[in-house]
Amino acid sequence: MRFSFLILALVPIFTLAQIPYGNNPAAGHYCNTRGVKLYYEVYGRGEPLLLAHGNGGSIAAFKGIIPFFAQYYKVIAVDTRAHGKSVDPADSLSFEMIADDFSALLDSLHTGPAYFIGWSDGGIDGVGIAMRHPEKLKKMAITGANIFVDSTALPADVIRDMEADTRKMHARSNLSAKEKAELKYNDLDLYQPQWKATDLDKISTPTLVIGGDHDLIPVPHTVLIWQHIPKAWLWIVPHSGHATLIEHRDEFEKNVLTFFQSK
Repeated sequence: MRFSFLILALVPIFTLAQIPYGNNPAAGHYCNTRGVKLYYEVYGRGEPLLLAHGNGGSIAAFKGIIPFFAQYYKVIAVDTRAHGKSVDPADSLSFEMIADDFSALLDSLHTGPAYFIGWSDGGIDGVGIAMRHPEKLKKMAITGANIFVDSTALPADVIRDMEADTRKMHARSNLSAKEKAELKYNDLDLYQPQWKATDLDKISTPTLVIGGDHDLIPVPHTVLIWQHIPKAWLWIVPHSGHATLIEHRDEFEKNVLTFFQSK
């Protein structure tokens, strides 16, 4: 009996490990909105929780934390426009467009206000939603986000590399569809966002602002974001780079859940 119990106990763990997050027909859906075929996957039940990945990423970036949060929420993980399986024929890309996409998706799902976790560009998406569609968010946790582009928000060598990549790609006339998408989101991070810190003063969404102490985004910039969002908590993760939710997954899950459930 003890051996049989062990096998049964391992089956759910094995099954969870094999879920193809980001390419799961059992959980995947498309929402045709605003000229974009937006791909998303749904896991769990309860109040809605939106997940927004970083530049060049996809739903798969959240494969480590989806099983945990799906125990408490209806997790809606999204491939943002021009990323993953989302189809975007437009030539331009902006964080305002992405924020409006999330708002339209929530409208189509009739979910009401949602919780939100955004990593890197996904964190910028959250700030955009909070400024443009505050009624759509209950609380948000953002990690590794920046609100403008200069050497105080991104390392100078990263900016130089993006500029070089952009020049090379713009000089070519035979870009593939994948390369055109890459050019769009490379340009996105090179030139956007360009918000002032004071723009965040009007955000009403309770926010957990997160950054690694060795993050790509300098700690003073993360602190600046926290200082200007009125209802904000700050967590600088010790011994962490940009991928706080991967490098310190257990702590990330615990602290974000505590924040979401706090009064």
